[in-house]
Amino acid sequence: MKPKVSPQVEEQAMKLAKGIQKSGQTKEQTKLIAQGIQKGIADYKKQQGIKLREIDKQRKQKAKQVTDKPTEPTIEVPPTAPNNTLPWGLLALSWIGFIAYVFWQKS
Repeated sequence: MKPKVSPQVEEQAMKLAKGIQKSGQTKEQTKLIAQGIQKGIADYKKQQGIKLREIDKQRKQKAKQVTDKPTEPTIEVPPTAPNNTLPWGLLALSWIGFIAYVFWQKS
């Protein structure tokens, strides 16, 4: 069974085979080398396709797991206004203390 290759791959394989051709090598031997290169390219592309499909499967599984997870209801706590009475109370208390101290010093 001959692997299906594009004309560009055949041409590229033949160029490579002619580029590494030794002196005294027949045309048939060069064609055999070119066929070997074509087979290597086809096998490489096949392996890359398998890897890409596997990566795609894993990506889809991860995406599915994320969408399949039931989302836990989140409880939103409304923002509360800061307690402004404490600073004002402390300020008033300090002024009362200061005024009391001044009056007790004069007496």
